[in-house]
Amino acid sequence: MENGANFTYIRLTGYLNLDFKMNYFLFAVITVLYSTIIFANSFLIGVICSAKALHKPMYLFLCSLFVNELYGSTALFPSLQVNLILNNNEISLIYCYLQIFCLYTYAMIEFCNLAVMSFDRFVSICYPLQYNRIMTPFRVGVLIALVWSYCFIQFLILFSFNSKLQLCGNIMDKVWCDNYLLVKLACSKTSLNNTYGIYVNVMTAMIPLTLILYSYTRILRICLSFTKEAKQKALSTCAPHIISLLNFSLGCFFETIQSRFDNIRMPALLRIIISVYFLMFQPVLSPIMYGIRLKNIRQVCKNLVVSKVGIT
Repeated sequence: MENGANFTYIRLTGYLNLDFKMNYFLFAVITVLYSTIIFANSFLIGVICSAKALHKPMYLFLCSLFVNELYGSTALFPSLQVNLILNNNEISLIYCYLQIFCLYTYAMIEFCNLAVMSFDRFVSICYPLQYNRIMTPFRVGVLIALVWSYCFIQFLILFSFNSKLQLCGNIMDKVWCDNYLLVKLACSKTSLNNTYGIYVNVMTAMIPLTLILYSYTRILRICLSFTKEAKQKALSTCAPHIISLLNFSLGCFFETIQSRFDNIRMPALLRIIISVYFLMFQPVLSPIMYGIRLKNIRQVCKNLVVSKVGIT
């Protein structure tokens, strides 16, 4: 093992050298975006929890998804705001580890949540008569708890390996702490970390994506035998999920490619946009897609607004 230094902070060099006016402008944009995420996701969580008509498996899974959007965005946005307003690209090593844990578990939970939601749609469309017997409130609660606990435990094991690494550097070309880049800064051998990291990616990304692909293949086959009206109804409930899945998957894919292959040449600004895209825009897209596209949520929101206006 090579000798390492006892670094207490990480320098994030992904921040561009901008003047203070541009920093304040970006701070304002990020603040508006973060406030929108908090309001939209919290509002829909409140709507689902308060409306008995929405106490159904699909909407309870959505509630879990919205909680995760709040969790992931809170791990990213405050640090961006602080770094921009103070014009400082250094964060403590402890906070770096915390951010890594939160952002990676956010991504893992997102994939697993989307997989469970696809299974719910599969059962609803392919086995409508058995749906209530299969998707009982108890099983829905177990699935939600399993998604969160499974992802936390999986990454905690990887996190325990990484936290023991001795670092030989503290410069990371990013605007947020990346686990892969942190491991690359280590002096010691990282074969165990890399192997288990691949295992975690397979278990929390590839397997959920395989389940989603299987579910929608079966749904597509069943829909071909439906009437035109029934086919449109089935596909309309699946459309927000598919769009959300494609957006998040492509964002994660491009971020993985650009961070793993340093020889890919691209403008610094484009590299930053790719690195934060799946973390910034998924929490915005989810409440917009599900809040606007799903008729029942839209109707409850409309009734809520009408009742508030009537009271005033």
